[in-house]
Amino acid sequence: EPLLRFLGGAAGRLRMGTLLSRQSCQARLSSAEGMSLAEFLYPALQAYDFLHLHRHHGCRIQLGGHDQMGNIMSGYELVTKMTGTDVFGITVPLITSTTGDKLGKTAGNAVWLNRDKTSPFELYQFFVRQQDNVVEKYLKLFTFLPLEEIAHIMEMHAKEPEKWGPQKRLAAEVTKLVHGREGLESAKRCTKALYYSSVEALEEMSDQELEELFRQATSAELMLEPGMTVLDLCRKANAIPDGPSGYRKITDGGVSINGNRVTNPETVLILGQHILKNGVSLLRVGKKNYYIIKWLQL
Repeated sequence: EPLLRFLGGAAGRLRMGTLLSRQSCQARLSSAEGMSLAEFLYPALQAYDFLHLHRHHGCRIQLGGHDQMGNIMSGYELVTKMTGTDVFGITVPLITSTTGDKLGKTAGNAVWLNRDKTSPFELYQFFVRQQDNVVEKYLKLFTFLPLEEIAHIMEMHAKEPEKWGPQKRLAAEVTKLVHGREGLESAKRCTKALYYSSVEALEEMSDQELEELFRQATSAELMLEPGMTVLDLCRKANAIPDGPSGYRKITDGGVSINGNRVTNPETVLILGQHILKNGVSLLRVGKKNYYIIKWLQL
């Protein structure tokens, strides 16, 4: 019955010609895959959502990326026809990943405001990695910096591009806006610990920050056994391949623990040096492979 009620009510007010003329609909219809009925009905269901939110919660504005323009217009038409009330749609520029893919829940690469879903460190890193061709636009979209200051930041960047000044400022401003000054300090601490092998930053980190860092880097929980060596650690953490090539990875200088290069695979692990006072070790293999080791029952 709810389906019949929807078809007899809201669906009867939406015009086929309008729905079919949408650019997104045209593109799907002419594609090799075609368009399923479910895809075609999506704008109608989103329009009905707007009507429901308007009737039950007084919602008069729908906000979305500019790729949602057609769906928002369908909602506008349905609500105005069925209630006579003026409602509004606002579209914003679509934000894409560094590879040009759309960001969102469906794509599985959404950036969240909730710390449990995206930590301050992850949020900071997302913005600090943005390419030069979008960073000026993002400074204008996501911060409250005056346009003159943004222009100055970009001028300085042209002179010293290796400093990544605009990216760092963007990341700092957004993280501070979402998580406050403490969140920004947390993000910087995690960045120093993971990417600059800062022992001080690693030792100062709270359990929550360590857990957030664990999400970003490969992690392992290990028991410290008597006489355990650097080679044992690397193998238990699955950080090096088995056999001679893994052994050579260490002797060739490709492994560091807490920022210090270790070239003797038979070196016995020492508390306070290889294992920090908070029971953590930061293992790096090569330039970009990080492993966070949490030692149990020390």
